[in-house]
Amino acid sequence: MATALITGASSGLGAEFARQLAARGAGLVLVARDRVALDEVAAGIRAAHGVDVEVLAADLLDADALATVEQRLAAGGIDVLVNNAGFGLDLAFEKNPVDDEVQHLRLHVEAAMRLMHAALPAMLERGSGRVVNVASVAGFVPRGTYGAVKSWLISFSRWANVVYAPRGVTVTAVCPGFVHTDFHARLGLPPGQEGVPNGMWLDAATVVREGLRDAAHGRSVSVPSWRYKVLVAASRLLPDAVVVAAASRGR
Repeated sequence: MATALITGASSGLGAEFARQLAARGAGLVLVARDRVALDEVAAGIRAAHGVDVEVLAADLLDADALATVEQRLAAGGIDVLVNNAGFGLDLAFEKNPVDDEVQHLRLHVEAAMRLMHAALPAMLERGSGRVVNVASVAGFVPRGTYGAVKSWLISFSRWANVVYAPRGVTVTAVCPGFVHTDFHARLGLPPGQEGVPNGMWLDAATVVREGLRDAAHGRSVSVPSWRYKVLVAASRLLPDAVVVAAASRGR
């Protein structure tokens, strides 16, 4: 039976990855800052699917806590790593405290990189494993530092999948668009105030299901839903000014 370690697992896409992987029989190691929320997710999954669930409360922006998660991965026994932890900032880069921007960069890039670096040796030695990096369609378009950090995840995943797939380890960047989770609420935006047309919203279950399917097929990039596939393709043909203006309409 596979075991998956999922960061940002206390809510949103992380919790949905946990539920869907558990439904497939995988044991879980759930990582997030909020121990109470993690325990609630873990209890629900144990009751529904009867799988082993380990809870590891850790703030990945704390060096010691991040090192603890790295050690858990390096110890082996993890078949799937889902790098999902993240948060958003105001799109007005010049108004954000630079320390907030640095934390944003560290969580999305440094923490994800360190966790992959910790997980890969055991996976490669075993000759099997899967890494899922939760990126965003924002990584394909100019969209402030959020788009920049997600672009890093996409680029690295594409490279790593080519290099490591022949050795049994696939790496997939899952790139959803706007998803109904608590991501926007944490930005202080109540439902209906995100500036996103109704037709552009995705549900977490669909994003995770399509992402896991593409990861199982060894694809380096997964863009859930045909709507966003079309938008990503179109963004490559349009001038930057047009793409930036369109991407700035939603939060």
